[in-house]
Amino acid sequence: MSLLSASPHLWVRSGFADRAYTSRRRGGPGAASKGKGLTVAKRDYVFASESVSEGHPDKVCDRISDAVVDTFLAADPQARVACETLATTNRVVLAGEVRGPDSVTSERLIEVARHAIKDIGYEQKGFHWKHATIECYLHKQSSDIAQGVDAAGNKDEGAGDQGIMFGYACRETPELMPAPIYYAHAILKSLAEARHSGAAPMLGPDAKSQVSLQYIDAKPVGATSVVVSTQHDESIDQDEVREIVRPHVLNVLPRGWMCDEEHFYVNPTGRFVIGGPDGDCGLTGRKIIVDTYGGAAPHGGGAFSGKDPTKVDRSAAYAARYLAKNVVAAELAERCTIQLSYAIGVAKPLSVYIDTSGTGKVDEDKLSRVLQELMDLSPRGIRTHLALNKPIYARTAAYGHFGRAPESDGGFSWERLDLVDALRRAF
Repeated sequence: MSLLSASPHLWVRSGFADRAYTSRRRGGPGAASKGKGLTVAKRDYVFASESVSEGHPDKVCDRISDAVVDTFLAADPQARVACETLATTNRVVLAGEVRGPDSVTSERLIEVARHAIKDIGYEQKGFHWKHATIECYLHKQSSDIAQGVDAAGNKDEGAGDQGIMFGYACRETPELMPAPIYYAHAILKSLAEARHSGAAPMLGPDAKSQVSLQYIDAKPVGATSVVVSTQHDESIDQDEVREIVRPHVLNVLPRGWMCDEEHFYVNPTGRFVIGGPDGDCGLTGRKIIVDTYGGAAPHGGGAFSGKDPTKVDRSAAYAARYLAKNVVAAELAERCTIQLSYAIGVAKPLSVYIDTSGTGKVDEDKLSRVLQELMDLSPRGIRTHLALNKPIYARTAAYGHFGRAPESDGGFSWERLDLVDALRRAF
């Protein structure tokens, strides 16, 4: 395990990774049993992760905030955006700070928000894309923040905020994601595709899933329970919803992984007609564990949606995932966690921490050095390497920012595996 700092000060390893993987939770991937002077990782356990659909009230807000980011970046790739959205019964409020062209007006952003709501599928009495009142309170970015971030003279562009960001990858799925969150996302995405195509017209946009997997010898072998709650038309009952949902779960889980009938829960309350922002207030950035690794890895606490890529909450988390995924794909480790830390206005990361949780096949100090040679981890370096100054963010707002296929226009560029050969040569 390594901790390399960009500062000249001596850093003393404090056992962070041991705590993160052995004390952070009980019964999960890093749970442990302690003996005399020895910590042994627990290898047989049940671990659960949840996902929420694009129509969940918080995800409606994430989608609108990221649509605002895309609108500014399409007009000016150097635009700065920090947009928060609130949604409740037929009302949406946009707030935050921006720096971009005057052509992006409040009126235009209100139409962008309406289009996002329409695309999700909300045409309900309590929340309708056409009838909702939408207010925009975005204002100019603080000059104090701007002077810390902007490049000037010999000063490189600094981070848009302080903070810590984590990236993670593991061999539980072909996408190198933890299995519980991967399958929880996939179930809801399958249901959404059926709803949009007209194959499941009785389902509404709001939905949640939760998948609990049994691990034997630290590897997932099957589901112990599956929970799906989905908004539906009032003309159908719980049993009918269950049979609409069932094939989507069966098609997503690997063969033989389905739980028994007793532990297959669909709309456990019995009725889910009122949903979305009409049923529960939504806010940007409240589903940070859903957005990342489902609790299977640490999280620095910063949300992604509504932020342009100068904000390291977003871009550095993408970079950390990119590096961790390439390490695992290069077969240098079975699991890899990377932590980056930044200070506002400072270009270089303050620390780069790597933990392969005992599965690494190479020296972690050398691995850290090699990764920093292969990628400039300054905010500018990350954005350049991953080509992040593009309108590619609205699509990330639901079903996870990680474990997705890289797209031809630059979407999900942080999922590329283009460092694998270089990593293998280095070792």
